[in-house]
Amino acid sequence: MVNRLHIGPGRSVAWCAMKPRTLLITLTGPDRPGVTSRLFTVLAGFPVTVADVEQVVIRGRLTLGVLVAYAGGPPTGTGGTLGAMWAAVERVADDIGMEVELSTGTDAGEQRRRGRLHVTVLGMPLQPAAMAGIAGRIAAAGANIDRIERLAAAPVTCIEMAISGADPAALRTELTAEAALQEVDVAVQRSGIHRRAKRLIVMDVDSTLIQGEVIELIARHAGCMDEVEKITAAAMRGELDFAASLRERVALLEGLSDDVFDLVRQEVVLTPGARTLVRTLKRLDYRFAIVSGGFTQITDGLVAELGIDYSAANTLEVVNGKLTGRVVGEIVDRAGKARALERFAERAGIPISQTVAIGDGANDLDMIAAAGLGIAFNAKPVVRQAADAAVNVPYLDAILYLLGISRGEVEAADAEDGLPTPVPAPPSA
Repeated sequence: MVNRLHIGPGRSVAWCAMKPRTLLITLTGPDRPGVTSRLFTVLAGFPVTVADVEQVVIRGRLTLGVLVAYAGGPPTGTGGTLGAMWAAVERVADDIGMEVELSTGTDAGEQRRRGRLHVTVLGMPLQPAAMAGIAGRIAAAGANIDRIERLAAAPVTCIEMAISGADPAALRTELTAEAALQEVDVAVQRSGIHRRAKRLIVMDVDSTLIQGEVIELIARHAGCMDEVEKITAAAMRGELDFAASLRERVALLEGLSDDVFDLVRQEVVLTPGARTLVRTLKRLDYRFAIVSGGFTQITDGLVAELGIDYSAANTLEVVNGKLTGRVVGEIVDRAGKARALERFAERAGIPISQTVAIGDGANDLDMIAAAGLGIAFNAKPVVRQAADAAVNVPYLDAILYLLGISRGEVEAADAEDGLPTPVPAPPSA
């Protein structure tokens, strides 16, 4: 049952005869110090409690929403009536040059609906048409956008939305299709403590943590670059068995001097944003691991340079200073990467559900499937289709946004440590 309460000449507001009742007060206008304090000082004189508060400032313009709750009929008592409270709020708004709106209703289902899913949208740039398409799909799914927040402005624009009332799998399917049409990245994740609790990152190396493939860099010095490159591409698309393709490529390196490792280590280029990603997650006490179908002769240097906690990779056999064209021990292939993820999680005392796996090729599919969150980074189509989320921008630290970490938080943490604000470099051609 909805009634209307008269609060002045020509004005009334609706209130519901069910319990509990809420009043939403919305202030909009130029931002200035003291707005929030003034509003709550007024509300303190009335018999209401604070149920929710949200505030956003965009280019100096403030929108402040305060949801207050009360029991019984329209709030009365020593603090006065609803009409008196509304009049007091209006006086504050007039005094500080802001507009104010008041709406009333029930609180039934409000807290149950909110924040059940997070939808993260990344674009370079992010066009209005993309937001329209994403929002349209959310509405068509019968879901509601409860909150929108910007996590990053440049070089990638990232918007995060809290969504309620949607089935995660169905919404992910719809938004993946829309993302492909709009050429943006979209991730759909469940909200709650599990999103914040992911504490082990396991990342592929070649074409993920670093640009390019190490075996191709080595092959260039052996004069067989073109042949190795073709085999690598087919293996990453899933067209060839990885272990067999690795043995075939490594065989072409027979007789090469092990001096090549020093040369290749100097040629390795980290993916833009890699240092920021690792540094930021280590600050948050995440454990960080790399798992590679490449070679320990290169990955060991990355472990030392970046402070990585765990690693697994293949080892090229060297005899008398020459590569034999063979790999020592068990090959780290598709299944081996998944086993490494499980092994690292056990060593770190972290459940698999709190792991994140990041990769680009078919040999990353098993670990992406096993992890609590699987992310395809500039990946082959087969990997994008299998992953929980896909990131196709060229900056590795964009993955932070999927974990709910904003660009501003990263820059603030760097400033506290005396580090310059990172300026992401464009990816190499």
